[in-house]
Amino acid sequence: MPLFLCCRGTVTTVQDILNIINNIAADSLAESWDNVGLLIGSPEKRVTRILLALDPTNRLITQAKQQGAELLITHHPAIFHPLKSLRTDQPVGGFIAQALQAGINVIGCHTNLDAARGGVSDVLAANLELQNVQPLVPAVGCSDCGLGRTGTLAAEQTPEAFINILRQAIDPPWLLEAGPRPDLIGRVAVCGGSCSDFAEAALAAGADVFITAEIKHAVARWAWEAGLWLIDGGHFATENPAMERLQSILAENLSREGLRVDVQCAGQKPPLTLVEN
Repeated sequence: MPLFLCCRGTVTTVQDILNIINNIAADSLAESWDNVGLLIGSPEKRVTRILLALDPTNRLITQAKQQGAELLITHHPAIFHPLKSLRTDQPVGGFIAQALQAGINVIGCHTNLDAARGGVSDVLAANLELQNVQPLVPAVGCSDCGLGRTGTLAAEQTPEAFINILRQAIDPPWLLEAGPRPDLIGRVAVCGGSCSDFAEAALAAGADVFITAEIKHAVARWAWEAGLWLIDGGHFATENPAMERLQSILAENLSREGLRVDVQCAGQKPPLTLVEN
């Protein structure tokens, strides 16, 4: 008899997990250019262990095999751009080949998790203890979902004090800034990942500071002219905390459904580091 059976008396499948994820972060919330859902594998495959990670890497496949995980859920899609060839000597092709050879299924949960309630930017806002949180760019037809978040601090902070709060919230490998520092910080806008294109939306929302990552040169220059303080906390640091939250939410939903599946987070580190010498 199979070891991990759900209370309904059936084996948990990849499709069961897809259904739960769609309730957490609906595919309909994903941007039109994105690629989410089941990217490698079969919806009929059995699942007893899940491994979550921000990035699909060959090391992640090795870790999944070591832990006996049949399913990987990554934030960044394993297949993002259309493939014109499948070369196994290249990173993307190699990842796909290793996943198929190991029988590991791979789900991408990207901008749908960014936009969902409890998703990437909600976790960032919660770690900063923001109040009265609202989407920065509301989703069409769903005003309480969308990309980025705005909210207020319980008490206004000096820029120096706010930087300390931010360091404790996301443990960034670095902090870059552009634009003038305001005297006090009360209203904050955040968007985990590469979201500097939303800087104008943050200014329009009345934010005193906008925290995101991979701020473009032109946006940084604009911030000085427009008078908005920007902080670049790094792509990994602003998004990775959401993986632990997803682990918790997914485990809660699995338990509610009576599905006995182990869910763990991979111990990934930022791919970018500061040069020490």
